[in-house]
Amino acid sequence: MQASQRSSYTNLIKQKSIELGFSFCGISKAVFLAEEAPRLEAWLLAGMHGEMKYMENHFDKRLDPTLLVPGAKSVVSLLFNYYSPQKQADETAPKISMYAYGKDYHKVIKDKLFELVTYINNAVGEVHGRAFVDSAPVLDRAWAKKSGLGWIGKNANLISKQNGSYFFISELIIDLELEYDTPVADHCGTCTACIDACPTQAIVKPQVVDGSRCISYLTIELRNEIPSEFKNKMDNWAFGCDVCQQVCPWNRFARPHTENQFLPDAEMMQMKQNEWFELTEETFNRLFKHSALLRAGYTGMKKNIKFLK
Repeated sequence: MQASQRSSYTNLIKQKSIELGFSFCGISKAVFLAEEAPRLEAWLLAGMHGEMKYMENHFDKRLDPTLLVPGAKSVVSLLFNYYSPQKQADETAPKISMYAYGKDYHKVIKDKLFELVTYINNAVGEVHGRAFVDSAPVLDRAWAKKSGLGWIGKNANLISKQNGSYFFISELIIDLELEYDTPVADHCGTCTACIDACPTQAIVKPQVVDGSRCISYLTIELRNEIPSEFKNKMDNWAFGCDVCQQVCPWNRFARPHTENQFLPDAEMMQMKQNEWFELTEETFNRLFKHSALLRAGYTGMKKNIKFLK
C-alpha cells in the first residue's frame, strides 16, 4: 500500500472517530508487546489479580494481537470521555464511581465501534478485525500508551495531558495497514498524590496496583465477603473508587462529557443514605437494568453496602 493511501485511510478513521464522539484516536502497529510480558507475568505471580482468575487465561493473546485477529496490522485505540461534574446529593450515601453514573459503557461504546467498523468497510473496502471494550484479553492501557494517547500514571491509569484520565479505552484490531503514532513522555514527575491518597494502599509502587487491595476490585470483582482488614478503609465506596483520579493534578483539565447516554441517573443521584441501606431487589432491578452496577448485581451491592455500615 502506498504511503499516501495509508495516510488517507488513517485520516478518515481519526476524523470519523471524532464525529462518533471519541475524544482521541491513536494507532499502533499490531506487534507483540515485549515490554509488557515480564510486567504482566510478575503481577500475576505476585497474586495481585486476587480472585480475577480470568487474568491468568490467554497470556499470549494479551500480548500478541495477531492471535486475536489473524493477519492484524493495526491497533486503533480510542478514548471516550465520561467525566461528570455532578455529585451524589447526599454526601453520606454510599458512593458510586463516576463511570457508572449513566448507561453501561460496554454497550454504548461497542455500538459506536461497530459504526466505525461499518464506515471503514464502506470507505476502504473489506477490512477484517474485532472491536474490544474491556471485554477480552487486550491490554488496553498499553496500546493506548503505545498509540500516543497518554502515559501510564503512578496509579496505573492512562493520563492525557489535555484532559486527564476520566476515559473509557477501547480498540479496533484490524488487518489494515495505517500510519502509526508514537508514545508521549511521562509527566507525573515527582508527584505521589495518588499513592498517598489510596485508602487501602493498593498502589504498591509507581504503575503497579495490587488489584486484590483496590476498592474497585473489592466492590466489583470480589464475589466473597470483603476481608475485615478493610473495615473503615473503604472511604464509603460501594461500587468502584475514584480517589486516585480525584487527587490527580492532571484531572484539573477534565471537561464534562457530551454523551447523553452517560448522563447521571437522576433518581440514583438523589438517593439518601438510608435508601441505599434499605435497597430492595425490585428497586435495584428497576434503577440499574442498563447500568454497570449489574456487574456487582443486587447481592454484591447489598454486601458492599452492609460492609460500609
